[in-house]
Amino acid sequence: MFTPENTVIGFIGTGVMGKSMAGNLLAAGYQLILYSRTKEKAGELLDKGAQWVKTPGEMAKKATIIITMVGYPSDVEEIYLGENGLVSNGQPGSFLIDMTTSAPSLAMKISKAAKEKGIHAIDAPVSGGDIGAKEAKLSIMVGGEAEDFEAIKPLLNLLGTNIVYQGKAGAGQHTKMCNQIAIASNMIGVCEAIIYAEKAGLDPESVLKSITTGAAGSWSLSNLAPRMLNGNFEPGFYIKHFIKDMKIAIDEAEHMEMKVPGLSLAKSLYEQLAEMGEENSGTQALYKYWKS
Repeated sequence: MFTPENTVIGFIGTGVMGKSMAGNLLAAGYQLILYSRTKEKAGELLDKGAQWVKTPGEMAKKATIIITMVGYPSDVEEIYLGENGLVSNGQPGSFLIDMTTSAPSLAMKISKAAKEKGIHAIDAPVSGGDIGAKEAKLSIMVGGEAEDFEAIKPLLNLLGTNIVYQGKAGAGQHTKMCNQIAIASNMIGVCEAIIYAEKAGLDPESVLKSITTGAAGSWSLSNLAPRMLNGNFEPGFYIKHFIKDMKIAIDEAEHMEMKVPGLSLAKSLYEQLAEMGEENSGTQALYKYWKS
């Protein structure tokens, strides 16, 4: 049982979501060690009592559990499998939990390397954006050994409310690809519905009152459409990271000889937005495609 008294948690990645997730663990009384490329991003958490380390390897020697929430699979690979990474410096019996959306094949590679060192590795990507992270209401999709999942589930309960074990290593990441595929096409529909309402001379906010609770309802429609109407394109989830996720999903679909026309269209639209300088905007900025 991992309690605040006997557990030191390491957290790597204090961005839009990671900062809130780490904050929830700190608020629960856990000793927290932080690492990120830019120390300033962790300033607020350090002021609240978290400690700083200079490298992932240094963290691996001190922490019982380490959670990572970074940007790209290349970051994950370096942090876990690099010379000064978590696996090569980790303690036998420790737990490594990657909550980044990354490649399923990389999750399996990390799991194999960790197992050879007597370390437990779990892939546990999340959905819910900045709101879910702040309110500890994330959906967490877990891949790894079933007994490892049971061991860390109480800790995951501090971060999310919908926590589901999906299977062996890589299963969590495959599930997250399903999530991103569903969101990608849905975001196109949400934007087109709002633009249609505006062009028809309707009050879009009134339209939302009618359609968010019916068959068209979705998280994006309820949470991101109002941001579009308010001109709020701050990132709950970056466009650049969504494009990364869609590329992973398309690659995995190709390996399975599966066509994904909806996903491919969404990726092309978001890439156009990125070329327009919107890569650091939130995914709701897809609305601007029709406004440009």
